[in-house]
Amino acid sequence: MDALVTGAGGFVGRHVAAALRAQGHTVRDERVELRDAAAVERAVAGCDAVFHVAALYAYDGPPELFEAVNVEGTRHVVDACRRAGVRRLVHTSTAGTCGPVAGRPATERDAPPGWELRVPYKHTKLRAERLVLAAARDGLDAVVVNPTTPIGPGDAKPTPTGRMLAGVASGRVRAYIGGTGLNLVDVRDVAAGHLLAFERGVRGERYLLGAEDLTLREVFARVAAAAGRPAPRLRIPYALPRALAAARLLNRDEVALARMPMFFSSAKARRELGYAPGSLERAIVDAVADALG
Repeated sequence: MDALVTGAGGFVGRHVAAALRAQGHTVRDERVELRDAAAVERAVAGCDAVFHVAALYAYDGPPELFEAVNVEGTRHVVDACRRAGVRRLVHTSTAGTCGPVAGRPATERDAPPGWELRVPYKHTKLRAERLVLAAARDGLDAVVVNPTTPIGPGDAKPTPTGRMLAGVASGRVRAYIGGTGLNLVDVRDVAAGHLLAFERGVRGERYLLGAEDLTLREVFARVAAAAGRPAPRLRIPYALPRALAAARLLNRDEVALARMPMFFSSAKARRELGYAPGSLERAIVDAVADALG
């Protein structure tokens, strides 16, 4: 199989490309300028499969840039796949388009709370996902995967999550926000989930790829233990970072997304794809080793 992986130089994309190569597939991993429709069309031409992993994942920057990369870039990929007759498009979305919801892990049947859609990253990823699902309804063979919070080796830039883990591992972060949490997953399991979605996913469906729901206190404790440091023990009520964000001392988008636990269920992917994420311990150890250099 000849596969294009957009964003193959990024954290998740690099692992998707490696997983494809490990199965003997030919991978096109050259950088593609998503804002250039002609460049995207050239990259897609002749491919059997496209894994559209590239996106602007950040919580700062001009809203028009998120629009151009995440929404219009995805539109260019979808249009190119149609014209090229690609066998299947696997679109990398985010668990954030499925939730969170209060009181339980979110599933693919859920949607994010309205206040979170003020975050440019979040609402542009949701619109991009809807473009892909609409194209699937119109006949394009496309599936969507929704990773939760990937961690592990190779988060070089790093992602916002990688920066947070590095802060804990280095001892710079000494407190945690109470009442919130994350679903963590090994980035290598996320990559495996992409291939399973290509092989077994149902057209027009989306699949949450996660592993373990943890409170932020638990996340920080496990990261600190891997780094050989005491766990942060100071619990901060959510009202404090919200006030600091209002005073522009913290990133308001990151604070907005910490309002409730970001817990998700991967039961559908386990049932329909055979997705089977492993232990988080190796991913945490690897992420800490990278963070500490």
